[in-house]
Amino acid sequence: MISGLFSLLGAAVLVVIDQLIKHWATAALLPVGNMDLLPGIVELRYCLNDGMAFSMLAGKQTLLIGMTSVMLVVVAVMLFTRKMPVWERISWTLILGGGVGNLIDRVLNGVVVDYTGALRIVRSLKEKLEARLGTELVNCAIAMPAGTESSVKTHQYVAEGAGLEVTNILDEPSAANAIYQIEDGVVVDIGGGTTGLAILKEGKVVQIEDEPTGGTHLTLVLSGNYHVSFEEAEAIKQDYKRHREILPVVRPVVEKMATIVSRYVDKAHTDTIYLCGGTCCLTGIEDIFQKVTGIRTIKPANPFLVTPTGIAMNCTLE
Repeated sequence: MISGLFSLLGAAVLVVIDQLIKHWATAALLPVGNMDLLPGIVELRYCLNDGMAFSMLAGKQTLLIGMTSVMLVVVAVMLFTRKMPVWERISWTLILGGGVGNLIDRVLNGVVVDYTGALRIVRSLKEKLEARLGTELVNCAIAMPAGTESSVKTHQYVAEGAGLEVTNILDEPSAANAIYQIEDGVVVDIGGGTTGLAILKEGKVVQIEDEPTGGTHLTLVLSGNYHVSFEEAEAIKQDYKRHREILPVVRPVVEKMATIVSRYVDKAHTDTIYLCGGTCCLTGIEDIFQKVTGIRTIKPANPFLVTPTGIAMNCTLE
């Protein structure tokens, strides 16, 4: 009983320390992005994570809060009631303290402070663009994948940490529709990991869906079929000259993507599907979609650029 009380008190102290460190990180690191602690050896970077370790379950805040709460209660009860070796008790106390600290962040902000390379990537890209354009980039717009609006703060903090002012935040289907300018129809955005779709009525997004099946799955199939590494399979996928060759191999995956869309689309009230996203660069993908869904499918000359261009068009100061 007494050891349990000390464990809970220790966890409470750890939560205070956790929050103080994160408060310092937000105040000191956010404006500069990174800081050398030991030059050339240890560097601190500011970034935010709205998922678990390695950003797993990003955007699933309700699920994460529920799961975390249940697990923390179990750990607290175990510390309070069970007899255990000292080092085991210390380990569980550290887990409880860290877990409660992250739960506080998730409830209050929807994100967890996490030192990763995301900010470095954004800053590096910004610097490269500024060098090529010969001008400083000050403002930006950001777009969220379908159904992940809860991670807005994660993206916004990274952009601001890179020295950009976020002037507009929108969902990716709406960004794509800045190019398509459609009133009624379905925009399907197929990226590396998911097939996302947005149903538009009178120019407004009325339904958004997103399921795991994307370009990475095509690459994995090619890797297994050709007995090559993932990197080599990715190169094969991106080689336009080999698209007719690989289409029969990846057709089942593409058909699954089309089936995902069919599941949510009302054929009686939908006359056109508009494709975008890097995976849609695959030659012939629109024909498979049209055959599976029974709905006319349109693919632009370069579907990879549709959403990014739409995002840029929405970067306004109004």
